[in-house]
This record gives sequence, structure tokens and C-alpha cells, in this order.
Amino acid sequence: MSHSHQIIDLHQVKASCADCNLSELCLPRGLHHEELVLLDSVSQRSRTLHRSDFVFESGDPFKAIYAVRSGIIKLYQDSDHGEERILGFYLPGELLGLDAIHSGRHTCSALAIETSSICSFPYDQLEEACFRIRGLHHQMCQLMSREISAENEHLLMLKNKTAEERIAGFLVNLSSRFQRLGYSGTDFKLPMSREEIGNYLGLTTETVSRLLSKMQRDEIIESSRRFISIKNLAYLQQVLSNHQQKHKGSEQNSVA
Repeated sequence: MSHSHQIIDLHQVKASCADCNLSELCLPRGLHHEELVLLDSVSQRSRTLHRSDFVFESGDPFKAIYAVRSGIIKLYQDSDHGEERILGFYLPGELLGLDAIHSGRHTCSALAIETSSICSFPYDQLEEACFRIRGLHHQMCQLMSREISAENEHLLMLKNKTAEERIAGFLVNLSSRFQRLGYSGTDFKLPMSREEIGNYLGLTTETVSRLLSKMQRDEIIESSRRFISIKNLAYLQQVLSNHQQKHKGSEQNSVA
């Protein structure tokens, strides 16, 4: 399997908000240098997490907003029967903990699924900084809106979609997020297991494995261990486009 493209190194981190290579994705987006220095005084230095370390657990009091600097964090809830329901996977530059602002307690758990690092922004200090740093309050609102949009997109991904459409949507979504980080959108690592992908997409592990194997036979992707190389991104995008057209057509028919 060829890796001619640059594959994201999820362990590259820098020292401060002002120097961070994720500053255009995270809270500092669009801030001036002086404002970044001020925000840096609020943020706590990055903390390393090993696999299976928690950022926070369900029921913990809300204290901070967390920014992923490297690695990948899994967000999940436990059902009344102790079954895990995966809500999302967070990549570098993406924020965790926004869901707890309203209730004051986390309603889900955030767990590192590989060696990762995070920055912490204590919320009381961050709130004060919003009054002092021009544009930070606006950026917070944008990030909250992005979280809501991502949740809505996930719900739509699960609604009335075939298993192939869900897998295609998952890969296209990851592709665009890696591209946003400035890395290859066609060659990347999938740190999550097939079981975790299935949990997130509402599919069995066997279905995920079968469809990924079929996509490999059809030369849509190449897969080696946990590395994926998308050979035909246009096909995956077309799968989603066909679903949208079918859904739009069924809505028009129901109105008529």
C-alpha cells in the first residue's frame, strides 16, 4: 500500500496558543497575537493521555473546555444496561466539554483511544476572557454551533441510510476533517476499532468488516491494518449524493 501522501502525525504538538499549529481550528481561531498571548495565560499546559485514560467521566462536575492537541478522543455514554453508545470521535483542533455548560455536569465520558494530548481552558477564566478578548465570545458561539451541526449530521447519517451509505459518510467525513488539519484526505489511520465504528454507525462489527472488505475488492479503498487509503473518493461522495437525491425525491412525493 502506497503512502506517498503525508499521513497525519497525531503526536505533533507545540508549546503555546500563539505558536500552536492548530490555532486556526481551535479557540484561538482568528485572534490577534496579543489576544493569543492573553488566552495562553488562561489555558493550562497540554496534558498527555495514554490509551484508555479519561479526559472526564459522566457525572463529573463541569470545570473546563478541552481542546484536543494530538491523538483522538472517543465520546460515549453508558446505557442503563451498561452498554456503550459512542457519540463521536474528536481529532486535533476539536473541542470537548461544551455539552456540560448548561447542566454543570458531564453527561457522557471522554476517553483517549490512543496516546493523546489535550489543553484545558478552565471555564470560569475562559468566560472572563471572553469579555477581554475581542472575538473570543463570537468564536465560542461558532464552536457551539459547529458541535450542534456535527450532532445533527450524525443523526442524519443514521436515518434512512443503508449500511454502505453510513460507511461512505463516515469515511468522507474523516477525509474532510483530516484535510482541514492540512493533511492528506485520502491516506490516514483509523485508530478506532471496527467494533467502535459499528457502534458509532449503528452497525454490527461484521457488517463494517464486510463492507470495508468489499470496498477494498472493488478498489475503492486500500486497507492495511488500521491505515486506509481512499482510491476513489468520488465514488464515496456519489453514494451520499444518490442518497440525498432519493431522500429529496421521497419527500416531494409525500408532499404531492
